[in-house]
Amino acid sequence: MAACGAAAAEYSALLSLSCGPITRRRFAVSCRARPPGNLSAQQKKKRGKNIAPKQRSSNAKLLLTTEENGQLPSTSLRTSMERPQKSTSSEDDTNGAISQIDEKITAIGNEQQEVLPYWGGHILISAYQDILLLNQARLQAIEDVDKILTEKEALQKKVDTLEMNLSKALATKGNINTDIPGDHLEKFTKEILIESALSGGNPAHLCESPLFMELTVLKEENMLLKADAQFLKAKIVEFAETEEFLFKLEKERSLLDATVRELEARFLVAQTDIWKVVPLQYDVWMEKVENLQHMLGCLKNHVEKYAALLDQHDDLHDKIDELEASLKEGKTSEFSPYVVELLQQKLKAAKSRHQAGHQETNTHIQVYQQLTEEFQDNLGRLTEESGRLEHSANSMPSEFWSHILLMIDGWFLERKIPNTDARMLREMAWKRDDRICEAYFACKGAKESDVMETFLKLMLSGNSQCSSGLHIVHIAAEMAPVAKVGGLADVVAGLGKALQTKGHLVEIVLPKYDCMQLDQITNLKVLDVVIQSYFDGNLFSNNVWTGTVEGLPVYFIEPQHPSKFFWRAQYYGEHDDFKRYSYFSRAALELLYQSGKKIDIIHCHDWQTAFVAPLYWDIYATRGFSSARICFTCHNFEYQGTAPAPDLSYCGLDVEQLDRPDRMQDNAHGRINVAKGGIVYSNIVTTVSPTYALEVRSEGGRGLQDTLKMHSRKFVGILNGIDTGTWNPSTDRFLAVQYSATDLQGKAANKAFLRKQLGLYSEDASQPLVACITRLVPQKGLHLIRHAIYKTAELGGQFVLLGSSPVPHIQREFEGVADQFQKNNNIRLILKYDEALSHCIYAASDMFIIPSMFEPCGLTQMIAMRYGSVPIVRQTGGLCDSVFDFDDETIPVELRNGFTFARTDEQDLSSCLERAFSYYSRKPMVWKQLVQKDMQIDFSWDSPASQYENLYQSAVAQARGAAQT
Repeated sequence: MAACGAAAAEYSALLSLSCGPITRRRFAVSCRARPPGNLSAQQKKKRGKNIAPKQRSSNAKLLLTTEENGQLPSTSLRTSMERPQKSTSSEDDTNGAISQIDEKITAIGNEQQEVLPYWGGHILISAYQDILLLNQARLQAIEDVDKILTEKEALQKKVDTLEMNLSKALATKGNINTDIPGDHLEKFTKEILIESALSGGNPAHLCESPLFMELTVLKEENMLLKADAQFLKAKIVEFAETEEFLFKLEKERSLLDATVRELEARFLVAQTDIWKVVPLQYDVWMEKVENLQHMLGCLKNHVEKYAALLDQHDDLHDKIDELEASLKEGKTSEFSPYVVELLQQKLKAAKSRHQAGHQETNTHIQVYQQLTEEFQDNLGRLTEESGRLEHSANSMPSEFWSHILLMIDGWFLERKIPNTDARMLREMAWKRDDRICEAYFACKGAKESDVMETFLKLMLSGNSQCSSGLHIVHIAAEMAPVAKVGGLADVVAGLGKALQTKGHLVEIVLPKYDCMQLDQITNLKVLDVVIQSYFDGNLFSNNVWTGTVEGLPVYFIEPQHPSKFFWRAQYYGEHDDFKRYSYFSRAALELLYQSGKKIDIIHCHDWQTAFVAPLYWDIYATRGFSSARICFTCHNFEYQGTAPAPDLSYCGLDVEQLDRPDRMQDNAHGRINVAKGGIVYSNIVTTVSPTYALEVRSEGGRGLQDTLKMHSRKFVGILNGIDTGTWNPSTDRFLAVQYSATDLQGKAANKAFLRKQLGLYSEDASQPLVACITRLVPQKGLHLIRHAIYKTAELGGQFVLLGSSPVPHIQREFEGVADQFQKNNNIRLILKYDEALSHCIYAASDMFIIPSMFEPCGLTQMIAMRYGSVPIVRQTGGLCDSVFDFDDETIPVELRNGFTFARTDEQDLSSCLERAFSYYSRKPMVWKQLVQKDMQIDFSWDSPASQYENLYQSAVAQARGAAQT
């Protein structure tokens, strides 16, 4: 008995060991031993010998689950045989375990001869036979698994081959045959099912196997691939057609360019109208005279008509008198009394009509006489002014003179006139010489060659003294309104116009983006010249376009580079921004160099054009182009333009000379900083407010504070201005009602209009409206903006936010806040930018909040005050220089124009909002006076432009003094 129990335990352990390593295909086996007495030992051996190996393997499960007498083996043995074990070793370990089982089974078989006489021996004999069958089945299963794995590897190779063929087809002819992989997969699936059926396997179990499921997935993926391939084929055909169409368009464009150049001279008359010349030109006067003559002719016809009617009325009057006399003399006796009464009524009506017609005729005659007198007066006045100011140069707008300057530059760049002549003609146009104006209108409609000849003759009579103004060129990445992303665009346009008004020649150089607002450019044309500039070891061609923007002459550089640097449908945010703007900076300087101009100031803005400073002094000054002084303005030191040092060589700069701590080396090893190069290599360095200039000398400098301290003598902060022509509530075309500081009724009307437009509660007209217009970026104090929304709702006010975020998770966060307040009729979040809506919000709001973490200058607080919206700001940067707290007794009363807070926590902001709400609700007259005072503050560009003018003149004077010594 003891030997029998030990043998049974050993069988159970070995069986558990044999079931362990098999992981690819598991068989759930219910092993029941046959009861004793049914078959003899010899019969069992005979049956075991007669079963072929394959038959055993295929029928193993059937034999092991046969239950003739309903008796089961011991619980421990059955449990060990039914419970599958986790895989803990490789197939080699599995084979070794099976070999050990065979050896153990043989040893146990020998021991059976000894234990058979004991009670229960027949159980071991039956178990022995069943284990042999199970062993054979497991060996066959392993062979099947190996076969399936081999076939799977072959299938994977076929799939890889098909993918390679598909890639080649996509890369070459686009002829994609996706039926082949599907056919192979279908064929392979059928082969597996057939082999499984022939080997006696169960198809249902095979369909549940990982391999079959993987084949199913592959078939589904192949179907998707087939659909994608068909789509790609269609796109390839469409691309080929599009490419052919583009080629045809390019040919047509070339022909059109030639035609446009030939017809350019004929468009001079139309261009004159586009310049919007004031009505002092001869053609305009003649047009008005013709209109008046036409009116006079019409009036003359009306008078003649009424004179004829008057004659008819006189005849009628005579007939009426005659009839009336007849009635009085009783000559109507032959008529009945009824007829006589009727004639009297008709007579009375005729007299009334006659009197009315006579009065109307007299009225028209009086109008005719008044219009005739007015016509004579206007004609005499126009004639008198025509004789006095017909060709007055001062009456011509800036667009006209910018066009003249661009025309002269085009002649020189196209090699049609020499540099000396171009320089003298520029000088005359710059000074607005009357002779230029007269010559241009005398040649109106003539050929370009005739216009040039007339202009060149002007120099024979000599030229007057040189202008006292400066020649200033701005090189920038933005300019409003043609290419605007942020405040930089407003600065370039506003400062340029202000300097032009002060008598300086101002020109702008911009990239020619494909997403520019072309409708904002007047007289846009491409010059018949190609400027070649260096980049990355080669010379690349650049087309040069000219046009006027906001009355300023602008040059647009269009690179003919394979990377299409500025054909990206956006201004910034490209992976190669460093290369794009280093290329543009080099091409802009090359344009100025080849134009032969004697420029006084080259003003570059932000890191995108800070390359200009080292390029000018290290390369172009050595070629003789050294008349200019360089001014660099950094509008935000958070963006500095860092890159690996070798990238600086793309534009031709010497990396070894510039990758030094005292030049362009960044704080990080192996990198250069373009903004740092702008600071080091410029004669003038500015930023956009005095307080921000102090902040960036410490932690606000973002690593450049030491460089700024070292160059502090040439570094200054100048507060920006705003375009008071664009931002003017008394002329703003976007407003529902225009208004001014002396008439605030229009502001209330705009508030009511915005509330209705946005669906805000509008029953309480006195409910305060708080606004915020901003980009949703961390710099703007996002947590404080969110807090301001909730605090305004708590205080009983209304809040409107206009703006979006370039950061996806921030945009989603504020979309969640908008959803939260969707049903609240006092809160609105418009998460986009809308130019027209921004004007309406400025005009409608009572308060304007700007809780920035840092703010170099800020323009929204100036615009808000211009529209009578009281600012609530954090004390930082330009906000400190433009907003002064209403309750701060250390500040003169006349300067107090808003509400400020210092810390970046919600408590400080809440206190500031509460003070503003208190003044608004409890002291309405004080609040009205504050609004009127804010609207009258001068935030124009006049004062900032004067400060820049002084800096320019000082730098130029030093340069001229050094040249003379």
